[in-house]
Formats: sequence, C-alpha cells, structure tokens
Amino acid sequence: MKGVLNMSAQVKKIVDMLEMLPEQEQDLAYELVKRIVLAWDPDYSKVTASEAKELEEAKKSEYLDESEIDWDHLEKYA
Repeated sequence: MKGVLNMSAQVKKIVDMLEMLPEQEQDLAYELVKRIVLAWDPDYSKVTASEAKELEEAKKSEYLDESEIDWDHLEKYA
C-alpha cells in the first residue's frame, strides 16, 4: 500500500500503540477512528496534503483527461 509508506510520524505512533492492544480493543479503536473520519469527511471527498500534492503534479505532467482519450482507437497511444 502506497499510503503506508507516506505515514506521518504521528500516525506511526498511533499504529504502534494500536498494535499493543488486544484484537477486541483494536476493533473498538478502529470503529472510533472510522466515526471520526466520517464526521470529518462523510463522503470521502476530501484529499490529504500528500494527495493534493500528487494531484498537482499529475496536472503538470502528461496527464490525460478521460474525455480526451479515443477509446475506439487505443492503438494510437501505444
């Protein structure tokens, strides 16, 4: 998973603490975190700082919008 490599130090500390807990308490912590995330971003439409950076880099690259692709003639992109 790409996101695991980009974890902040704070998130790594949280993960380390959660790994110390028994499975039942890990499940409880998961449900708590899920509720916090859903309260902050109920439709999962917000992006993290690293995601925003990746999106900006993609816009500056040879990024193609789906509407610009000729799906019937993909051979011309090979």
